Amino acid sequence: MKKEIVNRIKQLGGNVANVKGVSLQEDLCAITFDTALYQKPEDTPWQSAEDTEPIEGLGDWVDENMELFNSDRETFYKKMVDTYYTLDEEPRRQLFWIAKPFTPLQEGTPDFEEWNDWFSDEAELDEIIQHSNCATPAFVELLYTDAYPNNYFICVSDLNIDNPIVWSTDHEEFFTEVTNEGTLENFLNKFMTKEEFIDIVKRKMEQ
Repeated sequence: MKKEIVNRIKQLGGNVANVKGVSLQEDLCAITFDTALYQKPEDTPWQSAEDTEPIEGLGDWVDENMELFNSDRETFYKKMVDTYYTLDEEPRRQLFWIAKPFTPLQEGTPDFEEWNDWFSDEAELDEIIQHSNCATPAFVELLYTDAYPNNYFICVSDLNIDNPIVWSTDHEEFFTEVTNEGTLENFLNKFMTKEEFIDIVKRKMEQ
C-alpha cells in the first residue's frame, strides 16, 4: 500500500505496527483499530437536524453537556471524543474496521462452502473483475456498519495493489449490487480523525 494510505490509517487511529509490506491482504489484515470510524459530514455547516450532525445524536449529547462546555471546554471535548471514538456498537452510523479475508470463490475455504452457490448464481462481479487481474477474485472485508450499505471490501487482486478500489454492498443485495467507492486513499480521506471531529464541533460551538 502507498505510504500515504498507511499514514492516513494511523491518523484515524489504526495500529499499523504489523504492516510489513508482504502483500495487500496481509497488510490490511494486520491493521487493527480500537475505535469506530465516522465519515465527514457532507452537509455543512452543521445544523441541529440529525442528518447534518457530524455524528448521529451529537446534538442531544451536546445539550446534555452544556454545563461542562461552559465551565471546562478542554474536558468537554475530551469527554466528547471518549464517548464516540470507541468500539461501542450503539447505532451512530459508524463503521468498524474488521479486515478479514473473504474467499467465496476459492475452493476449499469455509467461505467457498457457505457462499459459492450464491456467487455462482446471483452475484454480479463483472465490474470488480474489470479492475482485477483474476477472474475468481478473493477479497478482504474491510469495514462493516449497521447503516446502508453494510459491507466494504477490497479485491486483493486489484490492478493497483498500492491503492486498490473499495467496493461496497448491502446485505440485502449482497454482491448483486456493488458500488465503486473510489480508491482506498480517497475513501479513507472521507473519514474524520479525532482532531478533525473536534475542529468541526468547535467551529459550530465557538462561532
